[in-house]
Amino acid sequence: MPLLRGPVQLSRLVLEIFVRAGSRTVDATCGNGHDTLLLARLVGASGKVWAFDIQEQALLETHRKLEESGLEQRVSLLHQGHEHIAEYVPAPVDAVIFNLGYLPGSDRSIITRPETTLLAFDQALQLLSPEGILIAAVYPGHPGGCEEEHAIEVWARELPQEAYHVWRMGQVNTQLNAPYLILIQKAV
Repeated sequence: MPLLRGPVQLSRLVLEIFVRAGSRTVDATCGNGHDTLLLARLVGASGKVWAFDIQEQALLETHRKLEESGLEQRVSLLHQGHEHIAEYVPAPVDAVIFNLGYLPGSDRSIITRPETTLLAFDQALQLLSPEGILIAAVYPGHPGGCEEEHAIEVWARELPQEAYHVWRMGQVNTQLNAPYLILIQKAV
């Protein structure tokens, strides 16, 4: 039984429901490689994962995890910001995941920013297949996080209901600026 403490565990549970063998997926912020590795397992030998990060350290750690698991052939690692998704990933994709904020254990001044995150979100929605999902773990509790959260909330509220099902999911018995998930499913 998985523990649902925080948005990362919840996002992984959602991925396990929506991603199947043969799926095409994107990890827009591969970080330490945990989500990329999960996606590589879920898509199977016939699927594909594109993983983006601007930090070489993140890509090296992700590659190490994939290689140790024998799954590196399922993943294309891209040393690019997530705002370049549409340049590298052909449509359609079944799932796109973002883990916003900063790379744990790294330089906390290197963070995701509203202007590039929203560009990436717009591109990801265009790439999604019908019933495909975009998942974003939002972290308002670090410097710059509140600005990104506000921009995401405004952007998400403006998405047309007939085209997208938009959810905000987070723990209610925690601090006010605790991380949470935004889940968007493209309507049929």
